[in-house]
Amino acid sequence: MTRSVKKHLSELSVLGGLPTFSEQVHVGRPNVGNRDRFLGRITEMLDRNWLTNNGPFLQEFEQKLADSVGVANCVVMCNATISLEIAIRALGLTGEVIVPSFTFVATAHALQWQEITPVFCDIDPLTHNIDPEQVEKMITPRTSGIIGVHTWGRPCDIDALESIARRRNLQLMFDAAHAFGCTYKGMPIGGFGRCEVFSFHATKFFNSFEGGAVLTHDDELANKMRLMRNFGFQGYDNVIYLGTNGKMTEVCAAMGLTSLESAEKFIEINRRNYLSYRREIETVPGVNLLSYDDAERKNYHYIVGEVDETQTGLTASEIVQVLFAENVLARRYFSPGCHRMEPYRSFFPHAALMLPQTERLCKRVMVLPNGNSVDEDVISRICNIIRLATANPDVVRAALNNQTAIRSASPIIASSSGRGA
Repeated sequence: MTRSVKKHLSELSVLGGLPTFSEQVHVGRPNVGNRDRFLGRITEMLDRNWLTNNGPFLQEFEQKLADSVGVANCVVMCNATISLEIAIRALGLTGEVIVPSFTFVATAHALQWQEITPVFCDIDPLTHNIDPEQVEKMITPRTSGIIGVHTWGRPCDIDALESIARRRNLQLMFDAAHAFGCTYKGMPIGGFGRCEVFSFHATKFFNSFEGGAVLTHDDELANKMRLMRNFGFQGYDNVIYLGTNGKMTEVCAAMGLTSLESAEKFIEINRRNYLSYRREIETVPGVNLLSYDDAERKNYHYIVGEVDETQTGLTASEIVQVLFAENVLARRYFSPGCHRMEPYRSFFPHAALMLPQTERLCKRVMVLPNGNSVDEDVISRICNIIRLATANPDVVRAALNNQTAIRSASPIIASSSGRGA
C-alpha cells in the first residue's frame, strides 16, 4: 500500500513523484467489527425471515443503545437525516430555528425541507461549537427552537444553551451525529435537551451501514416518533398519525449490534492514532491539532487540524490538494459552511457578515484519516508529506497553480474532472 518515505521535495506527487500510497487512504473508511458475529446474525435473520418492520435485532439494538447512554427511550431509524427531520417535526418546530452554519448540511436541510428557516449562528473559535452568546442575538419572535451540534464529538456548552431555552421558552435539541460514546461533565451524550440525534453512517467510528437514532427521556415524544417513522401505524391497518418511512432494516440493526460490541476497541484505536498525530504534527509549524479534554470520555474519531497560513505558507485547501495527489483523501469539513451552500447562499446572501468565526475556521480547517485502516506508519507518512510541503511553500504553490492552469486550458480535463473533494 505504501512506498518509501519521501525525503526530498522533488518526490512529492505535485512535483512529479509517485504517490506515497498506492491505494486511497480515506478520512472515514468503515470500521468493521467481528465478521463471524455479523454473519451469524445474518444467518439468524434469514432463518426467521424477518427482514424489517421492528424486528428482533432492531428492538435489541434500541434497548442496548438506550442502556449504554442511560436514557428511557431510543428510536432507531434508517439514517440520521430522517431522524433529525422526524425529531424536528415531533417537537413542533416552526418559523425559525437557530443552528450553527459550521455543520454538515443535513442539519440545515432537515429544517428547510420542512419549510422551517435555519438561522445560522456563529461558533466559539476554540470549541468549534455554537456560541451561546451569539444565540441570544439571533432570537426573534419567530424563533421556536435551537439545535446545538456536538462538533467533532466535543459537546456544546449544554448548560448555557439549556438556560437560554428555558428563559426564552424555546425547544432545544442536539445533533449528536459525532458524539456517540462521548460525555459532558461525566454524563453520556444522548440525554440532553428534549432529544439528541446520533448517526451510525458508514463513515462514523461506530456504524450500522446506514442508520440514526433519536434518544430522549420523554416517553410521549418517543411514542410520537415511533408512529412517525412507520407511516403513523398503530398495530395492523390502524393509522392514527401522520408519518413517513424511517424504519431501519434488520441487516443494519445486525451491523449496529456487531459494531456496538467492538466500540471500545474502535475508540482505543482512534485514541492511539490521535496521539500519534499529536506527536507528528508538533513538528509542523502552523498546523495545530484540535485537542480533546482528557477529563471527558471521547471517541477521538476526528483528527482536525487548523492551518495558519502565515506560518505554513500554504492554505488548508492547498495542503489538502497536496495530500490528494499522494492518495490521502483529507477533507475540508465543514467548509465553506452551510451559509455558502445552496439554497442558503441565495436566501441569505449577507449571512457571512454575522459569522466571522465560522468564516475564519472554514478557511483553516482540514480533517485527516483515522480508524482501523490507519496505523502509526500511515500517520507518519501523512505528516511527512505535510512537513515537506510546508517547508517549501513557494515551490509547492507554484506547482499547484501550474496544474490548475493546465486543467483550465484543457476542455477535456475540465469536463471530466469528476466529483469534488
